Amino acid sequence: MAMIAKRRRTHPRSFLRSLREFLTPALWKQAEQAQSTCRRPSRWMTQPLILTMLVMTWCCGDSQAERFEIAKGFTAVCLSKRRRPGRTVQGFQKALARLPMPVLRAMAAGLRQRLLHLFELRTDGWTVLGVDGSSLVCPRVAELDQRLDPPRRKNGGPVLWVTALVHLRTGLLWSWRLGKGYNRERQHLRALLTTLPASALVVADAGYGGYDLAQGLLAAGASFLIRVSAKDRLYSAAALRGGRLSSADKQQVWCWPKQARKKLLLPLPVRLIRLRDRRRRQEVWLLTNVLDSTRLSRAQATLYYRWRWENEGFFRTYKRTLAKVKLQSRTVRLVHREAEGALLATQVLLAQGVQALPRRLRSLPVRRQGQAVPRCSPRQVLLAIREVILGHIGIRQQGAFRRRLAQALRDRRWRRSPKVKRSWPSRRPHVPLKPPKILTLTRMEKALLFQLLGQAA
Repeated sequence: MAMIAKRRRTHPRSFLRSLREFLTPALWKQAEQAQSTCRRPSRWMTQPLILTMLVMTWCCGDSQAERFEIAKGFTAVCLSKRRRPGRTVQGFQKALARLPMPVLRAMAAGLRQRLLHLFELRTDGWTVLGVDGSSLVCPRVAELDQRLDPPRRKNGGPVLWVTALVHLRTGLLWSWRLGKGYNRERQHLRALLTTLPASALVVADAGYGGYDLAQGLLAAGASFLIRVSAKDRLYSAAALRGGRLSSADKQQVWCWPKQARKKLLLPLPVRLIRLRDRRRRQEVWLLTNVLDSTRLSRAQATLYYRWRWENEGFFRTYKRTLAKVKLQSRTVRLVHREAEGALLATQVLLAQGVQALPRRLRSLPVRRQGQAVPRCSPRQVLLAIREVILGHIGIRQQGAFRRRLAQALRDRRWRRSPKVKRSWPSRRPHVPLKPPKILTLTRMEKALLFQLLGQAA
């Protein structure tokens, strides 16, 4: 339950030791092995290249050239015993364009293993992960207009889509997928199934439902808790009055769409949970494959779905705090590497904040309203890192960086009113989702079901 570091009692006191806690020598070796053996000689080796890319995400600057000058000097201080890298931003971009994407993916995979080693990520036996997607605007150049998604708004730029898995208890970024968006979020989640840890519970909003995706989650050994709406069709053997269930948290229904019946596939038994928000007087319907209510109770489902807001908080950190609403690269290769490097930098930033949480906050129990869950403030962690980059705190200075991170806590007061002060003209008003359609099996469907059950037996 507590977010304590495993197998390690002391925390790194300096920024450099904290960085080496996550970017270990074994991780850099793994990245070097993913590098192509037949590469041209360059002043930019793998370690200074990736480290400069991370620092460019953390530091301040109005342009890539300005951020590069700061990051180049900081990398030279961190790697003082290594050969100095290149001096120009043009050479850095050429070296970054030649960097294979498997190198960055190997870094992300190794960092996930470090998170499992350092932190206890399970809550009540579950590793609760939320999934959501967001769009990143790119510059309007001919190459990006041809190969990326068209702009979502009038006079906008091409769009790159990112789908991310976030650990909801701590707010840590777990894994991500870059590509084209527009109804491809399910495909991105299928590609992320190989990154799921043991006992994973995927919490998602409406839009991630479907028979095929549910079967993929089950094949990956994961469970799901997904919101459903009136677009979803579920089957029950008994007729229901007015679409309401007497005991929704124990009601078992079947997910059996028309495509699955045509392919002669068995229905998927699921449990429908009905939640009600007393303040807003709205109903939320959740679908899960955990049929045992003692394994996943209604109170746990309520808490985990409230935590799903951490997905939105992560995208706010990535796009607003780190200023990645619009990417600055002008080629497809550099756009993907810029977004991938910024996501890796966000993961390291959030991990440092979670590791520096004070012990008195880590020992607090988990309340069902979610009030006492201690979480770090990404903005405060970023300000602490920028103090190190600007030289206000030495990279090897003992204690100052740790004390600065210990104060980077998020506001945990319980809000009773929405944070929105006024309505935005380009934002669509929120429309509450209607409950799913509960249907009764017809005679033909019952006959097909009995036939499939007999074949399976």
